Amino acid sequence: MNRIYEIELSAKPQESKNRLLRGTARIRRRLSAFVAEIRRNWQSYALIAPYFFLFFGFVVLSVLIAVGFSFTHFNILEPPVFVGWSNYARLFLEDDVFLIAVKNTLLFVAITGPFSYILCFTIAWFVNELNPRIRSILTLMFYAPSLAGPSTFIIWQTIFSGDSYGLANGILMKLGILLEPVLWLKDPAYILGILILVQLWLSLGASFLSFIAGLQTIDKSLYEAGAIDGIRNRWQELWYITLPVMRPFLMFGAVIQITASFAVSAVSLGLLGFPTTNYAGRTIVTHLVDYGQVRFEMGYASAIATLLFVVMVSVNKLVQRYLRHIGS
Repeated sequence: MNRIYEIELSAKPQESKNRLLRGTARIRRRLSAFVAEIRRNWQSYALIAPYFFLFFGFVVLSVLIAVGFSFTHFNILEPPVFVGWSNYARLFLEDDVFLIAVKNTLLFVAITGPFSYILCFTIAWFVNELNPRIRSILTLMFYAPSLAGPSTFIIWQTIFSGDSYGLANGILMKLGILLEPVLWLKDPAYILGILILVQLWLSLGASFLSFIAGLQTIDKSLYEAGAIDGIRNRWQELWYITLPVMRPFLMFGAVIQITASFAVSAVSLGLLGFPTTNYAGRTIVTHLVDYGQVRFEMGYASAIATLLFVVMVSVNKLVQRYLRHIGS
């Protein structure tokens, strides 16, 4: 029995060594294949090299630096000091305002994300059925709010002005629904709802254009072939032909909508100001802006940014996984 046990112990290091050698050989083969691929297509790699270095330097490297700073105490004036997981523990155990921001952001994402995504596709689907001249005009009309930028907030500030000259107060008081003006942009009961409303109004942007482009690329003969195979109505055409063909555009739109929903800050800062009453309009990004650009606690701000990055990537992967099953 002891002899068998000794043989097994002596075999384990050899097995580990063989596994290591096989892994090393596999890495060498992949590296050799990669070098050979570069030599065969060196012109293509030379053309994308400038973009690659810019993307790596300003995006990938920035993310890695932010992740590194998230484990430090860094106030810009002094060198970073490693503090381990303290910033992350502080986020969930000590920072009550961050928890309010998380709640507001998740509620905002749960409403605006799916609703604006479906709204973008539905409007694009109907607009695509019109003649080219009307389609061009409506596309510009729906896309225009996203081009206007911060100037659009002036319109909504006029609508929800807290005096009797505001459009919302003036109309409701004239109808007898209100007896006195409501401070729409200062009352915590209305702040998040107004934020969601304005974001939905601004949501017909890149996703809407990508859906219009995707609908334009569908080969009409596919619908004729579908009719021969038994498709009888527009809903079946939508599920079995339109959506599967548009899957890359749907994934692009999902990434844009999820990113816009999680990264909402411009609407809150431009419309509601900073800070909002009782943190009712506080989001994760405005919390990040507070600590990164106002208090200059860059280590803590980096922890917020890293956590937000992980959540956004995870949600994007989950949504893309479900979009792959469309039409199946």
